[in-house]
Amino acid sequence: MNASDMTLPHQACLADTHELVNIGSELADYDMYRQDAALVEAVHREGAAWADGALGAFGRLTGSADYLELGTLANRHPPELDTHDRFGRRVDLVRFHPAYHQLMRSAIEHGLHSAPWTDPKPGAHVARAAHFYLQSQAEAGHGCPITMTFASVPALRTTPALAEAWVPKITARHYDPRNVPDAHKQGLTIGMAMTEKQGGSDVRANTTRAFPVDAATGPGAAYELVGHKFFVSAPMCDAFLALAQAPGGLSCFLLPRWRPDGSKNPLQVLRLKRKMGNVSNASSETELRGALAWMVGEEGRGVRTIIEMVAMTRFDCMIGSSAGQRMAVSLALHHCQQRSAFGRVLNQQALMQNVLADLVLEHEGSLALTMRLARALDHRNDPHEDALVRLVTAVGKYWICKRTPQHAYEAMECIGGSGVMEDSPFPRLYREAPVNAIWEGSGNIQCLDVLRAMQKTPAVVEVFFAELAKARGGNALLDKAVAGLKSEFTDLSDMEYRARHVLDRMALAIQAALLVQHAPAMVADAFCASRLDGTSDRQYGTLPRGVDCPGIIARATPSA
Repeated sequence: MNASDMTLPHQACLADTHELVNIGSELADYDMYRQDAALVEAVHREGAAWADGALGAFGRLTGSADYLELGTLANRHPPELDTHDRFGRRVDLVRFHPAYHQLMRSAIEHGLHSAPWTDPKPGAHVARAAHFYLQSQAEAGHGCPITMTFASVPALRTTPALAEAWVPKITARHYDPRNVPDAHKQGLTIGMAMTEKQGGSDVRANTTRAFPVDAATGPGAAYELVGHKFFVSAPMCDAFLALAQAPGGLSCFLLPRWRPDGSKNPLQVLRLKRKMGNVSNASSETELRGALAWMVGEEGRGVRTIIEMVAMTRFDCMIGSSAGQRMAVSLALHHCQQRSAFGRVLNQQALMQNVLADLVLEHEGSLALTMRLARALDHRNDPHEDALVRLVTAVGKYWICKRTPQHAYEAMECIGGSGVMEDSPFPRLYREAPVNAIWEGSGNIQCLDVLRAMQKTPAVVEVFFAELAKARGGNALLDKAVAGLKSEFTDLSDMEYRARHVLDRMALAIQAALLVQHAPAMVADAFCASRLDGTSDRQYGTLPRGVDCPGIIARATPSA
C-alpha cells in the first residue's frame, strides 16, 4: 500500500494519543476541618467546642482551591531584598508576592497571632491551635511571623510600660505591611533577632553589645545595640525581640525598625538566607549599628525573659509539624482512593493499606499530644497543667518535629513519581518538614531542656507519670511500656547520653495514653501494638497483624 492510499485522521484528532484514565485529581475545595475527624474530636474534647462553627467556616476557606493556590504562589515567588532605593537611600525593604500578604492578612484577621491574649476564655489556646493547624496546611512559611508575634506578648508583659505601648497594636486584627514607622500603623508584627554565628542555640555566647543611652522618648530604659545577627526571622516585622550583652549581662530588648522620631533605625539587612524550605518567609543576616532598643525584663535575665516566648514558639512547631503530617497523609489518602495498580484500587490493596494506616496513626498521635498541650496552656494556673507545659512541650517538639520529614517522604512515595515533580505539593511539604525540627532548638536542645526541667523541678516527672496513669488498664502494652519507662529514671548517672532514647519512650507513651483514653479502639490498639512492642527502626507499613487498616483509612480520608 502506498502512503498516498492511507487516509489521514481528522486534524482535530492528531493530538489524541491516549485516553485520560486512572489518574488522580487535586485535593481542593474540601472542608479541611470537618473531614479531619481527629481534629474535630480534639477540639471538642479539649475545651473549644464553642469554636466549632468558626472552625468549620475556616476549614472550608483553607481547603478551597483559591486559598491553597496562595500557598503555591507564595513559594513560587520568594521574597526579594532591596537594601537601597534607586536614589541610594537605605531602605532595607523585603518585597513579597501578593499571595504572601493575603495569607498574612487572613491569619491576622482570624486572630491566629493574638486570640488567647485578647479573649482568654476557656479553650482559647485550643481554638487558636486548631486555626493555626488548618492555616499551616495551606502554607507554612508565613506562620513564622505569626508565631513570633503571638509569642512576644508574654515576654513584653514582663515590662508593663512596653506592654502598654506595644501590645494593643501587636494583638490588633489589622495587617499593615507598609515600610513605615509603627506610629502610623494600627497593627504590628514582631520578629526575633537572637541567633549569632558563634553560638547558634547557645545564646549565652552572643557578642552583640547593648550600650545604655539617654532617650527623650520611649517606653522604658533605652540602649543602642551593636553587633551582627546571623538569623533575623521575618525582617519586615515592625520590631524584634533581640538578645544582647548589657553591662549587667545577657538581656532581652525590643528593637523597632523605626525610631520614635520617625527616622530609620540602623538595623541593616545584609542578605536574605537561601533556605531549602520555608521559602515564602524571609530570614536575614543583619547588622545592628547602634540600633535603638528598649530593655524587656530585668538586665542580665534575658534568657529567663524569653523563656515563655520560647514555650509558645516551640508549641507552634508542634502544631506546624502535625499540620504537615495531616496534609501529607491527606494527599496520599486522596490519591490512593482514585489510583489503581495491578487491577485494584491502591487503598484496597493490603500492603498499601498497611502503609496508609501507619501514616494515619502517626498523625493521630501527633495531633492528640499537640491538642492536649493546647488545653494545658489554657490552664497554666493549675500546677499539673503548668508542669506538663514545661516538660512535655520539649518532648513533643522533639518527637513530632523529628518524625515529620520521614512521614512526608513516605506519603510522597505513595504517590509515586508524580509526587517528586515540582508541580506537586510534596516537594514543598518535604522541604518544609525539617524546619520545625531545627528552629527553636534542634533535637539535642530539646533533650537538654527536658533534663534541666527534671533537675530543676523533679516534680515534673511525677506529673508526667500521673498523666500516663489516666490510661492505666486501657492497654496491656501501654502499661508495660510505662513500667519500663519508670525504670529509666531510677539511675540518672548517664541520663544525658541516653536522653534521646528516653524522650522517644516518653513521647510514645504519652501519645499512646492519650489515644487509649480518647481515640477509637482501632486507632489506639494499632498505635500501641505497632509502637510499644519493643522494636526499633521500623519502617512505615510494618503494622502487625490484626489492625483494622480499612477502618483507620476510612476515618482519615478526605473527599474533594
